[in-house]
Amino acid sequence: MKLKFYIFLFLLSSSIFAQQKQVETSIDTTKNKIGAEFKLTLKTVVSSKSKVVFPKLKNIGPLEVIQSYPIDTVKKNDTYELIKKYGLTQFDSGKYTIPSIKILIDKKPFLTDSIRVEVANVKVDTLQQKMYDIKDITPVDNGIGDWWKYVLGLIIILGIGAFVYWFVKKRQQKKIEEEIYKTPIEKATSLLNNLEQKELVQKGEIKEYYSELTDIARNYIEEAIHIPAMESTTSELIQAIRTASTKKKMTLTPETVENLERVLRQADLVKFAKSKPLDFEITDDRNKIQKVILTLDNAIPTEVPAEEEDQLLNEAQKQKQIKLQLLKKRNKRIAIAAGTVLFLLIATTAFFIVTKGFTYVKDNLIGHPSKELLESEWVKSEYGNPGVVIETPKVLKRVDTQKVLPKETMALIKEMQLFTYGSMVGNFYVTVSTSKFKNPTDIDLAKALEGTLKVIEAQGGQNIIVKQEDFQTSAGIQGLKGYGTMTVFNPADKTSTKAYYELLLFKQDQGLQQIMILHEEGDTYANDITTRILNSVELRKASN
Repeated sequence: MKLKFYIFLFLLSSSIFAQQKQVETSIDTTKNKIGAEFKLTLKTVVSSKSKVVFPKLKNIGPLEVIQSYPIDTVKKNDTYELIKKYGLTQFDSGKYTIPSIKILIDKKPFLTDSIRVEVANVKVDTLQQKMYDIKDITPVDNGIGDWWKYVLGLIIILGIGAFVYWFVKKRQQKKIEEEIYKTPIEKATSLLNNLEQKELVQKGEIKEYYSELTDIARNYIEEAIHIPAMESTTSELIQAIRTASTKKKMTLTPETVENLERVLRQADLVKFAKSKPLDFEITDDRNKIQKVILTLDNAIPTEVPAEEEDQLLNEAQKQKQIKLQLLKKRNKRIAIAAGTVLFLLIATTAFFIVTKGFTYVKDNLIGHPSKELLESEWVKSEYGNPGVVIETPKVLKRVDTQKVLPKETMALIKEMQLFTYGSMVGNFYVTVSTSKFKNPTDIDLAKALEGTLKVIEAQGGQNIIVKQEDFQTSAGIQGLKGYGTMTVFNPADKTSTKAYYELLLFKQDQGLQQIMILHEEGDTYANDITTRILNSVELRKASN
């Protein structure tokens, strides 16, 4: 009886273990140097409706996660194989255990296998290693690294221009007041009109509106009646007006003085008690001030010679002249400001053209598509089977090979995957393809290069000039490199563009890996992109 029970437990535990093994765990190496990268790979095969969640980790046990690679998806019939990789490192030597990680598949937890790794010290041989003198510091051309200096210089130039404009504006404003405002009433009337044009009430600046409104009235009283209105309180000012009206025999009604006092006290409440009058009250106060000023001006006794009366214009004509002169001055100030800004922009642009060149200014101000690609956030991923690890400015998208290659070619291929970004008629084009042949084939890379160029020619490449040389990846894998120029015909607008291309070909036991890059000839940014992509190429070996 006990024997049967143990057999049952063994079968039960075996079935549970089989369920837990839905996630495969592997690592590229179990022994590495300090600071070197261990690549932990997790694989799982799920249906198209399954939801898989890989954790976002900063550390896995004692190892630090330095890179969390994008998930690679490989379709196999009705299932998908998901491959997730983590780059791990450790800066202390010793033996460590990478613990199990919990993966959620359709909200169910599955644990990965733990793996034992070793981090070895880097031996430093100072006896046999040839020693060299310390080299002098070499200055580095940072290019755009000093951009802040140019921005600071531009801000200083604009600041100087703004100060000059403000100073000229103040001088002109003072001159306008001296030339135009010949009498206090003219000045007060003009300032009231300008106050309404500022639209302070519409902007919600009620305190500023009442402050300027009462200042206009006080200035007029001070200049026309010679009362120290600006330094007086509301009570003192009202008393001074009543006294002055008696001495100067001014015919003022009690209503006029009361209206002035009411507006001044309303302004005091707004400025010091944060009172908020309604819109109709604000309009009424403004009309009262205007009426008080006109009434005071009419009440002041004046003696005008008869010959001068004929020379005086009516108030409407004088106001029209004032407005015309102010408009001319305003247009002149706008023209000066616009000219100053335009001059500064032209001077700044000319400075950068002289110091950096026209191409630099054009590419940074107007923009350049290849420059934007070069400065974008690059993506490092693995494509195809056998895998090609490559770093590109944008993620390459999978292409259905049955729509690209003829049926005769597809009949010879067991498996082929193609990934691209851009197009041949665009500013930048990159493709990665991997293939396995059905029958044993002795792959000749030179002939494969020739066949690829024929496919390119069929897609619009003309006058193809090709050079070839051996190529070796950073890991020492040998391949063939083809490069040169061609003319790419665009059927959409019937134009042709001179382009530069580079082709890398590598052969496996029964497979071929290809990388192609094409861009407009003479594009320096595209050249930098191409160099960075080719330097990042890593290859996976084909599994038999």
